[in-house]
Order: sequence, then structure tokens, then C-alpha cells
Amino acid sequence: MENKTLKNFTQSIVKCAHKSPWDPSLKMYSDNKLSVYYSPFEHINTRAKIVICGITPGKTQSSEAIAIAQHGLNTGLDFTTIQKRAKQAASFKGFRKPLSSMLDLVGLNKKLNIDSCHDLFSDCSYLVHYTSAVRYPVVLSNGNNYNGTPRVSKHPFLVSMLDTYLAEEVHTLGEDCLWLPLGKAATEALEYLVSTGVLNSKQLLSGLPHPSGANAERIAYFLGNKPKEKLSVKVNPDTLDSAKSSLVRRIKAA
Repeated sequence: MENKTLKNFTQSIVKCAHKSPWDPSLKMYSDNKLSVYYSPFEHINTRAKIVICGITPGKTQSSEAIAIAQHGLNTGLDFTTIQKRAKQAASFKGFRKPLSSMLDLVGLNKKLNIDSCHDLFSDCSYLVHYTSAVRYPVVLSNGNNYNGTPRVSKHPFLVSMLDTYLAEEVHTLGEDCLWLPLGKAATEALEYLVSTGVLNSKQLLSGLPHPSGANAERIAYFLGNKPKEKLSVKVNPDTLDSAKSSLVRRIKAA
């Protein structure tokens, strides 16, 4: 797969409506199940000690990144600065509060020697690399954000993105960097890279629920804000308890 960047999509970024980031001029791939669109998410923070990995940027994140890129291109900023600003401003936008609270609960703030993981999105951003298993936004044929179906490790184009873009990030960051996936689909993607020998299994810290609103009940239980007896049948408390305990142990030992 050709490794495309902001330079390839400059004119499209300038002309498109950032509030509707699924502009045809930004489309990188399409079939009867999904489409992949460009947004400027190439920046890699080479100083990072921890990687927080979602599955793919959603519409909110893509709109923010494109808006920042448009402003940067129109004011003459260089590509590297634009990519860095877009990535920092857009990554996990809308999910940061619950995500930070869960990371603090499992002890990542203590591991990184910071007051709270809320600081990873401000003063301590140099410690973290934000990324997605599938670097560029994936949209399902019904217009919804990609949710892991079709499976990331089974769809040919998505696999090629793992082998190209995500593998590049693993190699760039090195073996001392820890990887923390959010949700099942991101975990599957990183386990795929473990199976291909790209990522060391000791670097993988899996088990954290995805911090989206759709997971509100799981997050509430994980944080201790909802008792077990009040959970719906959709939530398996034993799985969450086990994941939390495992994460606490592995982060301490890392």
C-alpha cells in the first residue's frame, strides 16, 4: 500500500467542508461494506512512553483534524506542524474524561509519575502517542462509524492498513513503549501484530473498555460508580473485574 500523507491531499483538505469530513475527494478506498477517508493523523510522538490506541477516528475527530489542517494550510504552516496539531487536538475528542478516569484507576498516572492522566491531553502530552489501529477514518456503508465489523484482521484493505501504518508506528516507537488498546476491535488489531511478530506481547496492555457513550454502563461499573446488582444483562461484571485486576498488575510490573 502506498503511504499517503497530507501532501497528497492538500487541495482536497483546503476545499472540503470540515464539518462533513466524508468528502469524495478524501476517499482512499471503498467497497460494498465500508469506505476509508483521509484525515491528517500521521504524526507519531517519538518521545511517548505509552500508546493509547482506538480502532479508527470517528466523525468528531476527523472534523476537528480537518478544520485544524485547513487553518494551517491557509496560514502557511508546514506539514509537520499541521499534522502534530491536528493529532493532538482531535485524538479521542469527546472521550477524554472517562478515558482519563479509567487510566487513573488502573494506575497509569502513577506509572508515568503524573498527577492524573487528564494531563496526557495537555501539559504531559509528550508522554503519550494517541493513535488508531486503522489510522484513517473508516465509515460503514450505512454511514455509521466503523465498530469492528467486518473484523479488522479479516478485511483485506484494513489488514493492509495494519501492516503498513500501524506497523510503522510500532517500529518507530520501539520495544520500550507500552500499547493500551481501547475495546475489542483495537485489541484484535494489536493481537494481529503480535501474531505477525511486529509487536511484543509484553508491550500489550489490553482490557480497558472503550470510553464511548455506547459503553456508559461498562464504564460506570469499571469506575465503581454502578453496583453489580444494578447492571443489565448486557454487562459481564466478572470480565470487567478480571480485566481491571490484570491491567493494574501489568502496569505495575511494566
